[in-house]
Amino acid sequence: MVAITAGMVGELRAKTDAPMMECKKALTEAQGDMARAEEILRVRLGNKAGKAASRVAAEGLVGVYIAPDGKTGAMIEVNCETDFVTKNDDFIGLVKACAELVATKHPVDVAALSALPMGEGTVESTRTALVGKIGENMTIRRFKYFSSPGRLASYIHNGRIGVMVEFEGDDVAAKDVAMHIAATKPLALDASGVPADKIETERSIATQKAAESGKPPEIVAKMVEGTVQKYLKEVALLSQPFVKNDKETVEQMLKSKSTKIHSFTLYVVGEGITKVVTDFAAEVAAQVAATKG
Repeated sequence: MVAITAGMVGELRAKTDAPMMECKKALTEAQGDMARAEEILRVRLGNKAGKAASRVAAEGLVGVYIAPDGKTGAMIEVNCETDFVTKNDDFIGLVKACAELVATKHPVDVAALSALPMGEGTVESTRTALVGKIGENMTIRRFKYFSSPGRLASYIHNGRIGVMVEFEGDDVAAKDVAMHIAATKPLALDASGVPADKIETERSIATQKAAESGKPPEIVAKMVEGTVQKYLKEVALLSQPFVKNDKETVEQMLKSKSTKIHSFTLYVVGEGITKVVTDFAAEVAAQVAATKG
């Protein structure tokens, strides 16, 4: 049997906000599989288990640049160790300069961007010098170059959430959609673009919940399909209620403004990065024990 440690329980609780004992039970049932344990908690506790899942444990900024032609641009994420550094003018300047370089030089990857000229040296030498000056590590994590047949609109929320939208039509409507995306974080433009693995996860959870109802199989099947369709409406941009007027969907709002969204890109700082959390109490206890030993 897999040993369920306090650290594993703490990690699952941080991800789900579920009670500690429920986390331990789920991990035991899942034999230590964190992803399966999250799924078990969602079956048992519903959406409460996912409310903390969007929390990220990495700092940094998202930068956006759109060229004067309105058709080419870039979005970039640069990470650092603490929120304090995101307020530093030199760090902010590095992010902005890198975004513009991506838009104007469109390098193929981070290595190519790092080799581009910046100031008296390169992007990499500038980054290294800044690390030495501030005393904190920072890395260029990812970026995307845009060249749209239509136009680009962007929105940055507190430096941590960045959205780029490719569109045709009204500038204000496109900007509003970018803000909407930052708020709701849809997975795709429409239901057809939602990743298959996400749909299967929801179907699995819905099936397990419906099976507990004790209803006939044909009713269970309808319950599952209804849940999946509801999920698709919730995570697809065009079918979401518009944040500025929830009486209409994003699609309806865009139609009223004669505007079409071709695609969107969403960056959330630190998304998918696992940051090591130090248990200071345990660390101190270990040090005390070591001195006694």
